[in-house]
Amino acid sequence: MTTTRAIQSRNDFVIKFANVNGSGSASANELFARAIMRMGVPVAPRNIFPSNIQGMPTWYEMRVSAVGWLGRRGGCDLMVAMNPQTWDRDIAEIEPGGYLVYDSTKALPRSRFRDDITVLGIPLTDICNREFADLRQRQLSKNIMYVGALTALLGMEFAVVEKLIAEQYRGKDKLIGANVHALKLAYEHAAAHLPCPIGLRVERADAVGDQIFINGNAACGLGAVYGGATVAGWYPITPSTSVIEAFGAYCRKYRTDPDNGMARYAIVQAEDELASIGMVIGAAWNGARAFTATSGPGISLMQEFFGLAYFAEVPAVIFDVQRGGPSTGMPTRTQQSDLIACAYASHGDTKHVLLFPEDPYECFTLGAQAFDLADRLQTPVFVLLDLDIGMNDRLCRPFDWDDSRRYDRGKVMTAEDLDAGKNFGRYLDVDGDGIPWRTIPGTHPSKGAFFSRGTTRNAYAKYSEAGTDYVYNMGRLRRKFETAKKLVPAPVVKRASQRTRYGAIYYGSTGPAMAEAFALLEEEGVHVDLLRVRGFPFSDNVIDFIAEHDFVFVVEQNESGQLRMLLINEGEVDPARLIRVLHYDGTPITARFISDRIAGALAQHKVTPLRKQVTS
Repeated sequence: MTTTRAIQSRNDFVIKFANVNGSGSASANELFARAIMRMGVPVAPRNIFPSNIQGMPTWYEMRVSAVGWLGRRGGCDLMVAMNPQTWDRDIAEIEPGGYLVYDSTKALPRSRFRDDITVLGIPLTDICNREFADLRQRQLSKNIMYVGALTALLGMEFAVVEKLIAEQYRGKDKLIGANVHALKLAYEHAAAHLPCPIGLRVERADAVGDQIFINGNAACGLGAVYGGATVAGWYPITPSTSVIEAFGAYCRKYRTDPDNGMARYAIVQAEDELASIGMVIGAAWNGARAFTATSGPGISLMQEFFGLAYFAEVPAVIFDVQRGGPSTGMPTRTQQSDLIACAYASHGDTKHVLLFPEDPYECFTLGAQAFDLADRLQTPVFVLLDLDIGMNDRLCRPFDWDDSRRYDRGKVMTAEDLDAGKNFGRYLDVDGDGIPWRTIPGTHPSKGAFFSRGTTRNAYAKYSEAGTDYVYNMGRLRRKFETAKKLVPAPVVKRASQRTRYGAIYYGSTGPAMAEAFALLEEEGVHVDLLRVRGFPFSDNVIDFIAEHDFVFVVEQNESGQLRMLLINEGEVDPARLIRVLHYDGTPITARFISDRIAGALAQHKVTPLRKQVTS
């Protein structure tokens, strides 16, 4: 019996499922998330799974939010505890006044529960054993049964879930019938034996609108198609593999000749990561738009070829879906820990262009834009997302595309230009932006040829170890990097409701949690301006934002504060003005973590929150 008032909330709470990996629970959990969206309520699901095949703990968390918060909030209002291994940990995570749903087939002593939560037991195993003879069917039915129980407990529309089952198993009538039967059994049991509905409710709304539900990896694959990519060289690695799988699926649909069925694209699985980026560079040198998708360990192995592409000035696009490191690290957990590795990839003085998408929409748009930037700047461009964006489906605005848009191939000299007598020096800076002209192999039978090399050369691509030639090239590459500042996506600024001396900088998948944290801080009278970085090199706006504020919090998901390092190194910012807010346990950052850290730090600086005045 709870001694704490039960949480009462409509369309605003967190549900968490604790399961065993390999039990088939993820598909049932996703079906439940989709059912909530079908009722017009935004939901952000996250699958937190281990790197083995089965037997280890796995969690699936849903942020239900009528106002549209898509990041993790922190805490859990309703726990579906289906894993005895993690029972104590899962029970401890429930908010006071929250709810616990569990399989009550086996009686548990009172000491295994908490007095400040509502306990809702359903004999799932007992019902499954009674209704289903097949052992595997029992396990799978147990998953769909707790979905049925939740449908009753949360006051949801049974018909919505039933229809989703019919859609999911379309053409497999036996599966539809068995799953609907299991769903109905648990729904009716909960309705008859439990206080339905509980204080948490899902009520029909119209808050989803025209948003789409897609993961970032699929969006990157589609962005590569729209960006003009025709070649992908890759080696499988979690969590980036589905970028290539999506690219292949879209290419089969959109890059297959309708007349003869021939593929107008090439996807080559290499023997390792180093070979894959070599294929990409070779294809790009020949004029194709080419890319690879990898994660941190792959970035480490590709370093030598990154240096070649940078110094020989060959365009390439790299989608880096970051995960926990170092080494093998946590391959199925999320981090933002590859910034330094990508920004300065390879030995010597190299600097690379980085893009930081926040959600699947930007995975699509920035993914496509990366190919224009790579051609325009004649250099590798890294698109840094992470497992949280890449592998978790998320609501975002519909993708859009201007059909009149033309690819920016940059400074490519044609046969006509060469015949007209234009001076061609492969590494000659003719207009001060640091970007030379190039030719595509086969452009002209006798003019415009050059030798591509990773060694030093003069402006006309002739081998040279003269110090003056090396200094010229390095200076030109630095000018090109300055030019990139004007081409990368501009940062996004959100001002506090009142003028403030404090700011916060963040990027990528931190965005959804940061949006909710900003609202939490505003409610407490803590005012902080926000700036979301979308590209590197940093535009002047980023450095100006720091200069406007006494202190700036740098919020990121790694242990060493890599964005802060880049800001200090590239912007020559006083380190004392940049305060670290770091989250790196492998789970996506939460709104509560951010707001608590910022509010706590400001309290140490003796900043008094400005409370809202109450008038009678």
